[in-house]
Amino acid sequence: MTVSTSNSAKPAGNALPLPGSENCVHCGFCLQACPTYLALEDENDSPRGRIVLMKSIADGLMSFDDPDARLHIDRCLGCRACETACPSGVPYGQLLELTRERAAETRALPIVARLILFVFSRPALLKISMWKARVFRATGIPALLAHLPGRLGFAMAMLASTRRRGDESSRTYNAQGDQSRGTVATLDGCVMEGLFAPANRATERTLTVNGYVCVHAEGQRCCGALHAHAGDASTARDLARANIAAFEKSGAEFIAVNSAGCGAAMKEYGHLLAADDAWRSRAQAFSAKVRDVSELLAAAGPVLGGTLPMTAAYDAPCHLLHGQRVASPPLAVLAAIPGLRLVPLVDNDQCCGSAGIYNLVEPTISDLVLTPKLANIAASGAPVVATGNPGCLMQIGAGLIRSGSTTQLRHPVELLDASYARRS
Repeated sequence: MTVSTSNSAKPAGNALPLPGSENCVHCGFCLQACPTYLALEDENDSPRGRIVLMKSIADGLMSFDDPDARLHIDRCLGCRACETACPSGVPYGQLLELTRERAAETRALPIVARLILFVFSRPALLKISMWKARVFRATGIPALLAHLPGRLGFAMAMLASTRRRGDESSRTYNAQGDQSRGTVATLDGCVMEGLFAPANRATERTLTVNGYVCVHAEGQRCCGALHAHAGDASTARDLARANIAAFEKSGAEFIAVNSAGCGAAMKEYGHLLAADDAWRSRAQAFSAKVRDVSELLAAAGPVLGGTLPMTAAYDAPCHLLHGQRVASPPLAVLAAIPGLRLVPLVDNDQCCGSAGIYNLVEPTISDLVLTPKLANIAASGAPVVATGNPGCLMQIGAGLIRSGSTTQLRHPVELLDASYARRS
């Protein structure tokens, strides 16, 4: 393993703590799980290589502005697949966020990242931005520009991929259940409500059919996941506090999230606010209530739907499988759909390259990670791919559009909802 120390700082004698990094024994099990290592074949772009870099920075052997350290740490997707592969329990995601938080104190984020994070932390701006995106999407222009080269073309393809064409998932029905499973407050989500509102309505209907009473948490905000991943931990904590207060007022027994990235972040509010005496216990209680929607549906059965003749493949979002360790519930959701034939998708546990705003700030590597995913989808022959995260839906959807594929992306609850609409 090589770690560049060019322009590095001398040991300062005031090392910063990096809790959990000492667990890494450099065994190498993480290598084949890491998408950037597989794409770039550079030890510095592997989890264990980055841990060496992070420890060197924390120990004062390298500075935060060292170009080599910055390059390799910035390249990390934060997919956390290494955590699943790690036999030593290294909390890699927490180490990465802590390092990026410290780095943000000495260097500014890219302007694209700063603009996105600024908008997502301000409800009025976010609402206006999403409205404009929907209006622009409706013109059809994004679909026309989707094949332009570079970052602009891919961004247009991402927006075009969110447009739902008329299909089975567009049916509606009167959702009824026995209300026996308690109250659930649903997270609207920034991108989910802004660009995937049909999936949010499907979430509410499928939960209702399965015996939950859905309530709304007024005053909820962005979950803060994008901010925490980028190193803007202060804003992430402010957003977490606002959400805790809002969902507490709802009185719900559970908090349902249909965005894997948001769910992973919200389940870790207890860690995010661990140093805040006023909010620590409230954050822990909040996180204990958070469930991915598939977890709640699987706990209830889920109720079988009507026959929906369809062939589909399932792609596991990183922050659901690796961040939350939720593997079987989404499959239980799909298994409740009579007529649906689930076909295997090779490496469905591998990252697609979305990683929040990573595909906008690191487009070249993001594309390298996406390429094998698209090839595996094509090899599966599935006309529909189900996945439970908006970033994955947009990233893979954009790749499919630009490759000329007709394969459609859907959230698993949309397919279950379509099945329920066919019940008579």
